[in-house]
Amino acid sequence: MENRYIQNTKNQILKTKYLKLSGLEPLIITPESNFINVGERTNVAGSKKFLRLIKEEKFSEALNVALDQVENGAQILDVNFDDGLLEGKYCMVKFLNLIASEPDISRIPIMIDSSKWEILEAGLQVVQGKCVVNSISLKGGEEEFIDHAKKIKRYGAAVIVMAFDETGQADNYERRLEITKRSYDILVNEVHFPPEDIIFDLNIFPVATGMDEHRKNALDFIRATKWVRENLPYVSVSGGVSNVSFSFRGNDNVREAMHSVFLYHAIKAGMNMGIVNPSLLTVYDDIPKELLDLVEDVMLDRNDDATERLLDYSERVKSVKKDVVEELEWRNNPLQDRITHALVKGTDRFIIEDVEEARLQSARPLDVIEINLMTGMGIVGDLFGDGKMFLPQVVKSARVMKKAVAYLQPFIEALKDEKAKPNGKILMATVKGDVHDIGKNIVSVVLGCNNYEIIDLGVMVPAEKIIAAAIEHQVDVIGLSGLITPSLDEMVHVADELQRQNLKFPLLIGGATTSKAHTSVKIFPKYDQTVVHVNDASRAVGVVSALLSGDNEKYISDLKLDYEDFREKFLNRQIQKEYVKIEEAREQKFEIDWRHETIPKPNFLGIKIIENQDLAELLPFIDWTPFFQAWELHGKYPQILTDEVVGEQATILFAEAQVLLKKIIDEKLFTAKGIFGIFPTNSNNEDDILVFDDNGNELAKFHTLRQQLKKSAGKKYNALSDFIAPRESGKQDYIGAFCVSTGFGTEELAKKYYADGDDYNAIIVKAIADRLAEAFAEFLHYKVRTEYWGYAENENLPNEDLISEKYSGIRPAPGYPACPDHLEKPTIWELLKVKENIGVELTESMAMFPTAAVSGYYFANPQAKYFGVGKIKEDQLEDYVKRKKVDYDYAKRWLSPNLAD
Repeated sequence: MENRYIQNTKNQILKTKYLKLSGLEPLIITPESNFINVGERTNVAGSKKFLRLIKEEKFSEALNVALDQVENGAQILDVNFDDGLLEGKYCMVKFLNLIASEPDISRIPIMIDSSKWEILEAGLQVVQGKCVVNSISLKGGEEEFIDHAKKIKRYGAAVIVMAFDETGQADNYERRLEITKRSYDILVNEVHFPPEDIIFDLNIFPVATGMDEHRKNALDFIRATKWVRENLPYVSVSGGVSNVSFSFRGNDNVREAMHSVFLYHAIKAGMNMGIVNPSLLTVYDDIPKELLDLVEDVMLDRNDDATERLLDYSERVKSVKKDVVEELEWRNNPLQDRITHALVKGTDRFIIEDVEEARLQSARPLDVIEINLMTGMGIVGDLFGDGKMFLPQVVKSARVMKKAVAYLQPFIEALKDEKAKPNGKILMATVKGDVHDIGKNIVSVVLGCNNYEIIDLGVMVPAEKIIAAAIEHQVDVIGLSGLITPSLDEMVHVADELQRQNLKFPLLIGGATTSKAHTSVKIFPKYDQTVVHVNDASRAVGVVSALLSGDNEKYISDLKLDYEDFREKFLNRQIQKEYVKIEEAREQKFEIDWRHETIPKPNFLGIKIIENQDLAELLPFIDWTPFFQAWELHGKYPQILTDEVVGEQATILFAEAQVLLKKIIDEKLFTAKGIFGIFPTNSNNEDDILVFDDNGNELAKFHTLRQQLKKSAGKKYNALSDFIAPRESGKQDYIGAFCVSTGFGTEELAKKYYADGDDYNAIIVKAIADRLAEAFAEFLHYKVRTEYWGYAENENLPNEDLISEKYSGIRPAPGYPACPDHLEKPTIWELLKVKENIGVELTESMAMFPTAAVSGYYFANPQAKYFGVGKIKEDQLEDYVKRKKVDYDYAKRWLSPNLAD
């Protein structure tokens, strides 16, 4: 009787519209089912270990990762091989076949996960049981959506449908409803897809980022989940839960609470499956009352200051899993340990009272600096050198150090005490013509943390001022910095002058365009004393320490031998390269069949000025990856936030940058200005681009350079002029030029932070300004493509595709590989009247001021592409001088980095 009852119950379940999946065993998701957890450690984006094993073809070991997921409670296994260095289709088929031979793994259903349809279909052809496809969406339009859905239905699989359509991701409540309703209607009414086999991923986004537009991210998801489950019968709702807490990466205590609170409300609303890391989850009822209230305020957007209060709490209990009191146990440690703790952790909450206690115990105030503070900073230096601390943390340590020293200063002066003796005195300067100083400032802070006295001369410093200051202050080392290529020649000039005056200062070379190759080939031969290239802040302390040590003779001797050897090898390699004559390169240029080319006329011709661009509009266009690189945290955003090595520090830095970014936008601390123009144009046979007004009068001429390094047969030699229709084609072409800046107000805000001893936020300010400038350039190019020029009016690309430049057309800039001559910038400035219209100036070295600025050209031809001109020969330089009508030596100085001889 009992067996018959059980069988009848099973039959009833099978007839009901529940999501039914299977591996070797069935998984039926009913309203009574608990939350279904999807294991993602077999996703190359979710596990560095899994990615490494797959790259090394260690598939058998990778199976152990899958087994661990199953044994740890995963009820569905997400399998993904989307990585640029993997053959995704091969990996998917091989791994799924291996899983099929492992009953302990294959007993649970598989989620085939990829952004590429061919990989999804390859998985569908070999997977065992009834799987889930992750994912499809309306991103590529209805036709593609329907085609993929029909094929998935034929294979008998369930499907995850992303809340994404032709205009982008659903990022608010209304958009989630709009996209899911439309997707559901198409799937159920047109494709006749079983509604119980539809799983909607409604996009879980981070909360508590410090930005107003993110405040409702969790609440909108929860509300949308409820609507979907009530209005779209039989579907399921899923999502990646860890996304919601990205702002608190590195603070597991808060993250666990955020995940639990989010799931508590999302599951009540109808979310029945998702990706959750069980190790970052706590019992809802076990969350401390204070933390629970703060997290619920954030998740449900109950208070305007919810984010700030949760951030304050996070700082107090960071990385602690018990209670607040235990976080302050370090306050019971001996005085020196407390001071060291404050410096290492970068927290200044108690530093004044600890320093005061140390002062009262010391014979003189100076001892507190020389003994207590420098002991702590020594540990900071050791941890940084060992890779156990990262640059943002070191800069925070410097902030605490400065606050402590500022407190002690009046006591030192009152006793007419001598200054603390530094390890050495370093002069730092950005060379003449260059206005970039983020890297220089970071190096200065790091050296200062290691008890070196810094004489910072700022930016645009001529050689004579550098040398005079070095003599006046009797410095031990001179550090030169520069970002733009003309700065390289200025550094050579400084070395020349030091040699001419028979001076003995060791010379440090650093900056984005500098390299060991340039230092050894161009600067090292000019100066008899030590010259060393420092490629990042983490090496600066070691180099300076070795240079100034008492037994530095062997270090200096080895350094010179190394640079001499490097120089000889580099020059020998140069001799082996072959080049073609400029005439031959032009005969084999990149050619477009202009007879069959349709050139769209722009919707707008002329010049347009943007007086005050809304910064909030730029936020979706920000590429954050270079922001982390400025802090020597290497990795691609957003993956860097979950990186096993730097993820914790990257997330803390990112969260603090968001708070400052919000302040900048809310208080209008930066002003963004821009200008662009679109003009009729044609090219000539000499690699020039001629710019005309509406009446055909020549307004300007851009002179482009052509590749000359010999290529294999059939390969073309590119110049930017190849992408513009030549005069003889009889077709009217068009070109654009632009300049944008978000730097107005940057220096003023940074100076306020520097005045408060807060180098950390000062550097963040400048780095944010740079990111906003690049975002402005990307945003404006998008507006030009889709509106003002209009040749790509139907373009719809997510930000990652914009960053990857997958759009039609290019925006190269003078000074960069495709047009390396900075001397072309003045032509843009004259054509657009940049200085007069928006106040962005060019220095004598062609750097833009304010520094957070971007300028360049717009090319619309779909065959236009980026390339590097590389080295050019003397014959092209001579040809270029004639075309441009400039002094030969002047042009040669500017193009010297590109000369093959």
